[in-house]
Amino acid sequence: MDLTEQIKQLEEDLQELGSLLEKAERKRVQDLLKQEQKKVEKELAAKRQQKEQQARKEADPSAATKAAYTVKITSYAWDQSDKFVKIYLALKDVHKISAENVEVKFTERSFSVLVKDLDGKNHEMTVLNLLYPINEQDSYKKIKTDMVLVMCKKQSTKKWDCLTAVEKQSKEKEKPSLDDNADPGEGLMNVLKKIYAEGDDEMKRTINKAWTESQEKKLRGEEMMDY
Repeated sequence: MDLTEQIKQLEEDLQELGSLLEKAERKRVQDLLKQEQKKVEKELAAKRQQKEQQARKEADPSAATKAAYTVKITSYAWDQSDKFVKIYLALKDVHKISAENVEVKFTERSFSVLVKDLDGKNHEMTVLNLLYPINEQDSYKKIKTDMVLVMCKKQSTKKWDCLTAVEKQSKEKEKPSLDDNADPGEGLMNVLKKIYAEGDDEMKRTINKAWTESQEKKLRGEEMMDY
């Protein structure tokens, strides 16, 4: 069924709902009919907009090439439940384009998103090296108002500390080294230096005070030995 026929069917549904609403006497029945009426009106508006976009493309064959360049989606948020890792991509008006223009592909350790012809551009994002494997058959997308939600189904129920293995490696590199064969005093000093560099003014004052008192005790001990 093409768009013209879909629009015609929705218009007839809307007309019949209006007729039934005029005849309905009970409030509960009226409320149900009104809810369905709003749903059909929303679907009809989306189909009409889709038809307008289609007509513009047919009138201007070069319109397809106007969206030929692609921009990277670099900003995202993610959350998780016991079963899913959820990635939120904010894209204005994405709910207004055809769902077929939003492609999401999954592999066991990655996913990619391609949103075609949105605001005259293509938008894409690829995430490789997921922290843990996902079930690609049970993973899916959701299109919400101004947002694409990517639902990655976990293969096993476990908490993810970060989204990708690359992020995990990066975090591990930032941690201070505590090598078993290294001088314990040197390792502790590295930890203190990191805490001092990243700490607030109060933390720095505390470390300075502890360091000063430690040096004073050390000097007092040396003076007693001289006697």
